[in-house]
Amino acid sequence: MQEFTLATVVAAPYEETVERTRTLLAEAGFGVLTEIDIAATLRAKLGIDVPRELILGACRPQLAHRALEVDPRLAVLLPCNVVVTEIGDATTRVEVLDPALMTSFGDAPALADVVGDARARLTTMLAALDDTKEKIDAARS
Repeated sequence: MQEFTLATVVAAPYEETVERTRTLLAEAGFGVLTEIDIAATLRAKLGIDVPRELILGACRPQLAHRALEVDPRLAVLLPCNVVVTEIGDATTRVEVLDPALMTSFGDAPALADVVGDARARLTTMLAALDDTKEKIDAARS
């Protein structure tokens, strides 16, 4: 199966990772437009309990506008979904749709620039979460 996400696993509790993810998204120039609490929704609609999981709909308007100028249909891929999932008491996964996926829908040079910018910002955010993991591990030692 083709990889379509960028991800990291953080040795930190879920709530702490959600807040750190929000902060790092803002530092990367993304605002959070939407939030979907998957666990709460499945519990309310289906009576099913699943680990805590939150979808943050992150957007950098400058990048979204440039992508839509290339191809308005790319709106179906916006905003960038960032998913934070509780794995255990002190372990959380953060995953984003790889913006490089957009290039499979078109090869316009302008789109490649947008994808490159978005991917760099999101991979920097994920790397910063990894740094946080190391700092938390060191503090707990």
